Amino acid sequence: MLDFEAALAQALTRTGVAPVGVAPAIQAQCKAELFATDALAREASLAGNLAIPLVKALTAAVAKSDEKAAGFVHWGATSQDAIDTGLVLQLRAAFDPIASQLAQLADAIARLVEEHRTTLLAGRTWLQQASPVTFGLKTAGWLDAINRHRFRFAAARQQVLVLQFGGAVGTLAALGTQGSAVARALAEELKLELPSVPWHTHRDRFAEVAAALGLLVGTLGKIARDISLMAQTEVGEALEPAAPGKGGSSTLPHKRNPVGSAVVLAAAIRVPALVSIMLAAMPQEHERGLGGWHAEWDTLPEIFLLAAGALSHTTQIVGGLEVHEEKMDHNLEATHGLILAEAVAIALAKHIGRMPAHHLIEKASHAALESGRPLNDVLVQDKQVREHLSAAEIDKLLDAKNYTGSAESMIERVLADHKKQP
Repeated sequence: MLDFEAALAQALTRTGVAPVGVAPAIQAQCKAELFATDALAREASLAGNLAIPLVKALTAAVAKSDEKAAGFVHWGATSQDAIDTGLVLQLRAAFDPIASQLAQLADAIARLVEEHRTTLLAGRTWLQQASPVTFGLKTAGWLDAINRHRFRFAAARQQVLVLQFGGAVGTLAALGTQGSAVARALAEELKLELPSVPWHTHRDRFAEVAAALGLLVGTLGKIARDISLMAQTEVGEALEPAAPGKGGSSTLPHKRNPVGSAVVLAAAIRVPALVSIMLAAMPQEHERGLGGWHAEWDTLPEIFLLAAGALSHTTQIVGGLEVHEEKMDHNLEATHGLILAEAVAIALAKHIGRMPAHHLIEKASHAALESGRPLNDVLVQDKQVREHLSAAEIDKLLDAKNYTGSAESMIERVLADHKKQP
C-alpha cells in the first residue's frame, strides 16, 4: 500500500496535479519500518480497513517535514485503491517463485517419465488391480496436468496484474479532468496494466487466480495420493526420499511415513473451501462491497501460502522419489496372470465375439481364484479356449509387456509438449 501511495505522489507530480517537491516528501515516509503495525491493526478494526489508519499515519508523518506535501497524500484515491493495488503488487511478487517451482516440478516429473517409460506396474481401478500400465505413463499423466496448470497460471497472472484506481465510486471525479492522466501515470510508475475501468466490485480477477491455484493444488493432491498409496507397506512400489528425522513415529521405530504427501493432501483438502469463499464473495453491492471484499483479505493470501507449500513439498518428493521396480514386478505377479485376463478375452473375441469371450474368460478367472492355480494353467486346460488359442499364444498374451497399448506414443506426445514449454 505504501508503494501505491509513493507511486501516486509521483503520478500527481508528473501530471501537474501536485507541485514539484511533493513526491519526494511523501516517498521519504513510504517505508513500512516507520509504522507501528500493531497500532495500525487496532485502528483498522474500528475503521473498517487498514488503509484508513495507514493514510492517516502517513499524512501525519509527511506533515512533520512538509505541511504542503501532506495535503496531497492519497489525493484522488480511495481506501480500496490502495488495498487492492497493494495486493496486486504482492501477487506479482508471489507469481515468480511459484512459476519457477512449477517449472522445476515439471522437469522433475519429465525425468521420471523418461527413466521409467517402459517400467511395468499394475494399473489400478477402484483400488484393485486392473491391467498393466507403465510407470512412465502414470507420471506422464502428472506431467501433462502440471503443464496445463502452468498455462492457466500464466493466463491468470496476465489478467490480475492491473492497477486499481477509481476514487470513491470509480469515476476519479476528485481529480477533475486529470483522472485518466493520473491513472495512466500511476500504472506506469507501478509497471501494471491500466484497465478500461476500475474494478472495485468486479472480483473475477482475484477469483480466477484463486481458482487456478485451487486446480493446481488438486493435481498436487492427486500426485501425493498416488505416491502415498504406492508407498503402503504391502505395495512398496515408490517411497518419498529419506532424510534424517523425516517420517518417523513417536511409538513405532520401524515407520517411514509419507509426511510430505500428508502435507500436500492436507492443503488439497483445505484449499477448495477457500476458493469457494473467493467465488462466493463475487456478487458485491453497487460500487463498493460490504463483507464480500473483506472476506477476500485473508483468504487469497492463505490460498497462495497453502499452494506454495504443497508445491514445494511435491517438488521435493518427486525430485528424490525412490522407485522400486522389483516391487512393481512382484505386484504384477500377485494375481498369477489374472491382471491380463482382458488381453486373453480381446484375443479370443476375434474368434467367438466379445461377450462370449468375456464370459468364458470370466469363468476361467473365477476357476483360477477358487483353485489357487495360475490363470495360464486354467486356460491351457480349457477346451473352448484351446480351440482358438495355442499354449504359446496364451503365454504371449499373459506377458505384461505385450499389453501396454499406446502408452509409448502417449508418453512421447506429453514429453514433446513439455519441451515446448517456455
